[in-house]
Amino acid sequence: MRASKVPSSRIGRLLHYGSLAASMSLGAASESIRRTAGGNAGKGSVFMSDANIRRLVASLGRMRGAALKLGQFMSIQDNHLLPPEIEQVLQQVQAHANYMPEWQMDQVMSSELGSEWQSLFSSFDRTPIASASIGQVHRGVLASSGQPIAVKIQFPGIASSIHSDLNNLSVLLRTSSLLPKGMYLQNTIAVMRRELEDECDYVREGAAGRRFGKLLANDDFFVIPQVVDEATTGKVLTTEWAKGKPLSRMKGMSQETRDKIGENILRLCLQELFHFRFMQTDPNWANFLYDSSAGKITLIDFGASREYTKEFMDGWFRLLDAALRGDRTAMKDESENLGYLTGEENEEMLKAHLDSMALIASPFSTRGAYAFANQTITDSVRALIPVMLKYRLTPPPSETYSLNRKLSGAFLMCARLGANVDCGKLWNEYVGGYKQG
Repeated sequence: MRASKVPSSRIGRLLHYGSLAASMSLGAASESIRRTAGGNAGKGSVFMSDANIRRLVASLGRMRGAALKLGQFMSIQDNHLLPPEIEQVLQQVQAHANYMPEWQMDQVMSSELGSEWQSLFSSFDRTPIASASIGQVHRGVLASSGQPIAVKIQFPGIASSIHSDLNNLSVLLRTSSLLPKGMYLQNTIAVMRRELEDECDYVREGAAGRRFGKLLANDDFFVIPQVVDEATTGKVLTTEWAKGKPLSRMKGMSQETRDKIGENILRLCLQELFHFRFMQTDPNWANFLYDSSAGKITLIDFGASREYTKEFMDGWFRLLDAALRGDRTAMKDESENLGYLTGEENEEMLKAHLDSMALIASPFSTRGAYAFANQTITDSVRALIPVMLKYRLTPPPSETYSLNRKLSGAFLMCARLGANVDCGKLWNEYVGGYKQG
């Protein structure tokens, strides 16, 4: 990470995007001339040349906000939905997020907590330990109690620029001519806008953390950090310090530990969907901190939490239950009721959709432990995507963007852990008695 000023005014951000678009257009023209002269005119997009990719990564890394969140939202871990050029940009931008210089961080803290904000802390590390799409995290100690804490500070101007940033990003993506029609970009952007607005409200995120704290108060495996009210505002969120390391950094775990973690991650997904109807929908590994000494995981970052209606979850249960039973007629009917299908799809699209739902349900229909290390769900779904993008007549229901992101992310975590999980047993225990209506 390195420090760089976050453009905070709408005009400043608009000019930045305008300058980026102009430089990329020039870069595309130069690449076209270079390829024509070299006899390589038909190889790849001139708009997404290596030079333009470097321009995008550098520029969006400075902008933060919607640019970084777009990477999390659209690449959805490992599903390779996007063209490789766009995926390359999104992955690099996420890996190279900058943080605010100290003077800009001081401005945000003074605006939110007052000019004497430093008196709230007996110590405060001015260099952040992490920087993400809409904020950065600092370590400190609370003056009133001596409690170790984490302080998340939102980048200035991010919340007020969501609409314009997403519009500008949408123009950039459409101009590249790389996104297929079936992406329904405007629907994706609309869903993302709502999620970003929620994530920029740290009061809302604090409330979501408290809600999960109550829901999992008696849980033997998951821990939720308490929110520190005296140092929390709409743009500053302070919680107790969470023990443990992100799962991505855990090395040398026994197979028993891997299996236990995978089982509990999937168990929590089922509880969030069918018991709580309230889910933390960001499957980022960094949000799962494993404390090997206690054998527990601390869950952090509840900005992407969302609630599902009973009506929607009843329909989604019926769809998944039909998939488990292999009843493709019921799967088609429930898919139309939920809005996945219009009823006018051709046979190729219908088959691809039903096959994809069957694949999602497959771990829960397996008898005994499902070996995620050998899973082929990701590759099989990926093979169906071109068909669905080509023949899809309607965008997926808005609720399913976050739900599918979480489930696919949970499956991928289990795969990377090499976990063996009796998913059928989990389904019977936590969903078997699901009551509709």
